[in-house]
Amino acid sequence: MEIADDYLEANGSLISLWQDLNKDGHPVPIWFDWPKMEADAAMLVCWEHSVMPGLAQTPSYALAILRGNQEAADARLERQTVLTRNDGENPPPTVVLLIDEQALYRQVGNSETMREQLEKLISLSTLPNITVQVVLGSGEHDGNMGAFVVATMNDRSEVAYIETAVRGITTDDPAELTTLARTLVTLRSRALTEQMSCELIRKVVQEKWT
Repeated sequence: MEIADDYLEANGSLISLWQDLNKDGHPVPIWFDWPKMEADAAMLVCWEHSVMPGLAQTPSYALAILRGNQEAADARLERQTVLTRNDGENPPPTVVLLIDEQALYRQVGNSETMREQLEKLISLSTLPNITVQVVLGSGEHDGNMGAFVVATMNDRSEVAYIETAVRGITTDDPAELTTLARTLVTLRSRALTEQMSCELIRKVVQEKWT
């Protein structure tokens, strides 16, 4: 790497980049393009503990979450095309949306925004490649620490996107993926079936947002 840096007269920049790429033993950069990984995934398992998953948000919900940033909202909505793409060589991924029960009650925007959002969840659950499950909000579990998405690629490798208050972190570190896998086992054990989840969502729409 030192030879390449000298040859390119990079003044150490290439060496610094290589060190960043291999930080903490990662064979790929932790900042690589998540939307590209998301679009190429064979399976996506999403956990959200406070708001609706970005892949499931309605335009008004996304705009409210992003505080009126239309450009950011449009970019988020554009990513949702992966859910229903009709390409024989690149079929839509299998998607599991695990949503904390409390997110159904946490108001974003107005009542109409919430009603439309929950109705979209029910609509998405009818698609053959999407499963929507509500995780019961009572009790303590590792999922309370934060939201994340695990993408399984066609070669069975995995990459995860972990949300933090500062920025999103993308990782393929085996130890971190193992921790997330254990968390998903706990979350799935607390989740309602898909049918029961839809029934609960309809109930919340009628009792809270209508």
